[in-house]
Amino acid sequence: MKQAIMIGAGNIGRGFIGALLEKSGYHVTFADVAENLITAINERKSYTVHIQDRECAEWTVTNISGISSAGPELAEAIAGDCQLITTAVGLRILPIVAKPIAAGIQARKAAGSTQILNVVACENAIRGTSQLRDAVYSNLSEEELAYAKEYVGFADCAVDRIVPKASFENPLDVAVEQYTEWDVEKGGWKGQRPEIEGLGWVDDLDAYLERKLFTLNSGHAICAYLGALRGHKTIVESIADPAIGPLVHQAMWESGEGLIQKFGFDPEAHHAYIERIFARFQNPFLEDETARVAREPIRKLAPTDRLMKPLMTAYGYGLPVDHLIFGAAAALHFNCPEDEQSVELQKAIQDGGVERALEKYTGLKPGDALFTRILDVYRALSIAKQ
Repeated sequence: MKQAIMIGAGNIGRGFIGALLEKSGYHVTFADVAENLITAINERKSYTVHIQDRECAEWTVTNISGISSAGPELAEAIAGDCQLITTAVGLRILPIVAKPIAAGIQARKAAGSTQILNVVACENAIRGTSQLRDAVYSNLSEEELAYAKEYVGFADCAVDRIVPKASFENPLDVAVEQYTEWDVEKGGWKGQRPEIEGLGWVDDLDAYLERKLFTLNSGHAICAYLGALRGHKTIVESIADPAIGPLVHQAMWESGEGLIQKFGFDPEAHHAYIERIFARFQNPFLEDETARVAREPIRKLAPTDRLMKPLMTAYGYGLPVDHLIFGAAAALHFNCPEDEQSVELQKAIQDGGVERALEKYTGLKPGDALFTRILDVYRALSIAKQ
């Protein structure tokens, strides 16, 4: 029996990664600090994944067990007959789970095991597995490090699946959207690559990370900022607004043309990907709040993030950016007293003017053509919201 350990038994762990592993023939051991979750897994021994989308479906996950990740059980499980470790705990927790992973590797070495173990951190972060690997390595001696480099693979990945809010009679049951993407980079994997439903093997993960940033993250953010300006509470409401939906769609196509130029994506395949992502914004089960998606506007206005990088990339290839510009312009308007970055941004605009704020947070200079164009749209949106 193939053995996998899923560190993190939350909705993503149960509804996405763990469910796909179990569906692909693995016994999945969930490890978590939440004792109520682990107890429920061991008592109920199954749960149902409910797909809530235009076409609803469900399937039952049964080949599972649970252990605490707070005690020695996790390291002991890793030391045993385990071929794969996945995580869904959040970037901040990775250094914590690195310690029992390192202890498990130490035990495998001490036992003389030559079985290959692979680790994949399925986090919403850029190269989270590499960050986990470095944390694991820092807990190993030189001899243990040499062993790990020979027998333990660390493969970076990109993951994408939205988990709607839902409640069920079985507390382990989880709702998910139909769409799923799990891209794992071949280079970090050791040994034979298994067939896992929903997992795609890629040569260059950077291309897929930017594809998500330029398409899902960019479109989502533009929709949220424009929706907030027009008083919409959710992404579904915002995308249904005839003044927003078509604009977001065109912005995603503009960013897509930049990606096609940069990475050589097949145009037809990438346009189909855009349409799939755009359709996700319209899923009535995904009650994503505009305030949540729009939070931290300063981070999202940074030159390397979802608003400016797609804009600058497409512009750099001489491509149209008439709709992408609305993202940065609308983000400058985001005013949410509960969001620290929004408060800072609005204070910067009030104290020094929007021109200085645009330069400070985006890296654009007053002489840049895009600088003027963003300001023009910002002022037009100011008039429109009056």
